[in-house]
Amino acid sequence: MARRRQLVHEQTFRTILLWLGWASTAIAVYFVLYLDTDVWEHIKQDQSKITWVIIGMFLLGLLISLHLTLAITNEAMQAVRFGDIAKKESLHGVKPQSDFHAIQRFFLSLKDILEKNATPDIESLIEVELADYRRKSHVVEVMGNLLITLGLIGTVIGLTLTLTGLTTSLDALGHDQSRLIDGLRRAMGGMGTAFYTTLLGSVLGGILLRVFALITDGGIDNLTDILKKICMVYCASDIKPTFERDMRIINAEIERLGANVRLLREALSDTRVAMHEFHDEAKKLNQLNDEDDREKTLRDSVVLQMYYSDLLKNEIRMVNKINRSWWGKLRRALRN
Repeated sequence: MARRRQLVHEQTFRTILLWLGWASTAIAVYFVLYLDTDVWEHIKQDQSKITWVIIGMFLLGLLISLHLTLAITNEAMQAVRFGDIAKKESLHGVKPQSDFHAIQRFFLSLKDILEKNATPDIESLIEVELADYRRKSHVVEVMGNLLITLGLIGTVIGLTLTLTGLTTSLDALGHDQSRLIDGLRRAMGGMGTAFYTTLLGSVLGGILLRVFALITDGGIDNLTDILKKICMVYCASDIKPTFERDMRIINAEIERLGANVRLLREALSDTRVAMHEFHDEAKKLNQLNDEDDREKTLRDSVVLQMYYSDLLKNEIRMVNKINRSWWGKLRRALRN
């Protein structure tokens, strides 16, 4: 048991341990070999600035590789956890929560295929789910190749600067001492650019980033092996079309149907309670209507009185309007 736990631990954290080990080795080699050569002084004095481009691209590739390594380690931890569950409860015990991680997407897709009573292609499904990680690892490898190319370009640029400085020195030979010294200084700076760009491109890209890409590729292959083992050993009876798998599918459907029936029973119980409450409210409403019938006569009288009052107001308003008109004034004058 202890031996198996140790193997599982190595499988889970192998990628991150290899990555940290190689990064530590690279740092140690740099301090041993290049610290006494004042490499940073030559980088600062680089006229073409191509060494800065090489260092910047290397740091970008390093960050991508570190992020990929952490993601692969996280995926391996989930794969081992799902493997332990599948060992005890087979595939139906594996219950992914979301499709954010590749391992969870793999098991969700696998269970979806099996629910449709189809035979899944395990290798193709694994390759599809882990394709994003392989692409990122390939990007790191391509960036390593680009660093080698940039180193060669820096070599050409450095040699060009060297030839330009030598030409300037030859032109100033014998009559301009300061120009001669400046040309020689530019020629030496060009040689330094040619040397250090080749060195940095080869070491940072050709060695470091390529090895980092190999480490992440190995982590993805290890993750693939874990998933294949889970499917071939612990979930074999669920993947192959057998009578036992059909019975498990039927049992799962029965359990799902039972859960739906329980939910329907709870809904009917809630509906019954709601109907009783509605019946009580209807009774209260009828009682209020009976009380309203007793007061209906009084309300009708009040309404009729208000109606007659409005008619009287309109009559008085009309009489006042007629009395204020010229016809009313003329008729009152004739009477007098």
